[in-house]
Amino acid sequence: MSTVQVVTSKVYDPRKVLDHPEFRVLKSGDQTSKDSNIAAFYNPAHEIHLVEKPKPKPGPGQVLIHVRATGICGSDVHFWKHGRIGDSMIVTDECGSGHESAGEIVEVGEGVTEWKAGDRVAMEVGVPCSQPSCDACRTGRYNGCPDVVFFSTPPYHGTLTRWHVHPAQWLHRLPDNVSFEEGSLCEPLAVALAGIDRAGLRLGDPAVICGAGPIGLVSLLSARAAGAEPIVITDLFQSRLDFAKSLVPGVRTVLIDRNATPKAQAEVIKKAAGGPLKLALECTGVESSIHTAIFSVGFGAKVFIIGVGKNEQLFPFMHLSANEIDVQFQYRYANQYPKAIRLIAGGLINVKPLVTHRFTLEEAVAAFHVAADPAQGAIKVQIQD
Repeated sequence: MSTVQVVTSKVYDPRKVLDHPEFRVLKSGDQTSKDSNIAAFYNPAHEIHLVEKPKPKPGPGQVLIHVRATGICGSDVHFWKHGRIGDSMIVTDECGSGHESAGEIVEVGEGVTEWKAGDRVAMEVGVPCSQPSCDACRTGRYNGCPDVVFFSTPPYHGTLTRWHVHPAQWLHRLPDNVSFEEGSLCEPLAVALAGIDRAGLRLGDPAVICGAGPIGLVSLLSARAAGAEPIVITDLFQSRLDFAKSLVPGVRTVLIDRNATPKAQAEVIKKAAGGPLKLALECTGVESSIHTAIFSVGFGAKVFIIGVGKNEQLFPFMHLSANEIDVQFQYRYANQYPKAIRLIAGGLINVKPLVTHRFTLEEAVAAFHVAADPAQGAIKVQIQD
């Protein structure tokens, strides 16, 4: 890889974009050229809109990418609608969205020898400091780097834009049989794969996946590829369960009853599975769903929480204790992109059906409204350019 080291937090200082004379918020009807660097931004007023910003030049150790496909994540919608996730990720100014991206390199900066114009890449968007003094980076758990620049997490601008400059070290080559669309799906797949890794799922383990949204569905695909059997998946919406069944015909589905207690719901799940589960992958972050997951698993099992939820929650402490149930959490991912690309390229995981809605970059605002509206039935909304 390139030997050129860049200080990412300074290089990607969001003020450089916001204070640039070419930066402007686009109004309805404003015309832009196909070379304009337009992007989708949210702000503290809970607005989502297009902006025009300067086309960047790659510096040392960087490449300029034409972003060809970007998926809208639930966190993008959350930042738009709620302005924050937890106490540390808060929208305080105009902030660029998007972090599930793939594209084509159009220019390389000084010192970059491993990439050239025309190379097709998936972008790993959590860029850590990579310094030997950082315990997280030095030990390979770089998702815990305190100085990480994670594109689209405030204050750093995201990759839902036409032209994006990215560190050369944090790109992953796409094989010829992997499309830009699939390349962008490597990001949510990396989340699921990190969960499968840390949860210790083994061949033949009975598992339940709580939530059939995008992360639940890629977790389903990953758990099936890892050999879990049986797999039960739950959701509040039958349409999502039907979609899960089309992805993995052998999955067993349970429609969550909003009026049922977690214990009663857990009995339905255990009946569908034919007994207690060894692992629950909780992909909603909702307290009642976590309780249901806990009551669904057997003695010595694990509840692995991938979903994000409210800051403080109550857990059935003594049930967990008396049954030696481990509760484990996950923060983003590390060392998963190469694996995600291999699994897609090798045909072990098929992410293509997940993209249900496609929009042009100019239609990004409409895309956000579809992604945010459950009635639209979207699984994964993508912006393609």
